[in-house]
Amino acid sequence: MANTPGSVRDLVGTKAAGGENELEDRGYHYVTGSTKNNRKFNYYWNGRSKECLRVVTYDGRFETITTTSASDCNQKGGSGDKTAAIAIGAAAILGIAALASKSHHRDDKYQDERSTAEFERGYRDGLYNHAYHNYSRTDAYSHGFEEGVRERGHESSYRPGNHGSHGGYAGYVNVNDVYGRERQSAISELIQRGFNVRDNKKTDDGRYITMWRAESNQCVILHSQNGSVVSVESVSARTCSY
Repeated sequence: MANTPGSVRDLVGTKAAGGENELEDRGYHYVTGSTKNNRKFNYYWNGRSKECLRVVTYDGRFETITTTSASDCNQKGGSGDKTAAIAIGAAAILGIAALASKSHHRDDKYQDERSTAEFERGYRDGLYNHAYHNYSRTDAYSHGFEEGVRERGHESSYRPGNHGSHGGYAGYVNVNDVYGRERQSAISELIQRGFNVRDNKKTDDGRYITMWRAESNQCVILHSQNGSVVSVESVSARTCSY
């Protein structure tokens, strides 16, 4: 328990199904996982606190929850070349043939290995509601993220058309295009789209701005460094409900 953060210590021993929902509500998002010797080893990343958790599940319950290095959550935070190498490595593991099976999402637009890997990384981030991390600033990643978000909307319990679009909330707006902008410009743009600032904190790692849009039930966190937005993360509405 020594390496278990106090914010999640109460989840040790809980049933995995309920614990996973609690982690999501507390700002953690599933990144990757594996199974060994009847135990599941899952990794969760909190974009706000920059914390990576290693959650071991045994017999349907959280056995241990410990902090680990950011690299275990695929958070390299280095140069675009490093990220591209990671993406291409993922493509090699999955196999180009496997990636080709998703070509209907890409519309066969990206043929080379690097662009394909960037698209698929963006697609998975959007599909599984992970943070928008376009480290290499490629169109392929951005396009993939948009397609992943769109697919998530279709697969969710709220079908587009029932109550508007994107998860059943009317007036859902895209926020990913403010990535890379000057911080104040990004904030002003989101305010024009109906968001309001709920929190603005400065840390050693930059500034984190939490913004809320009640009409579409959207809560987002902008992370900026040196005055520019370096990540845009959609989080649980509970984060903005305080």
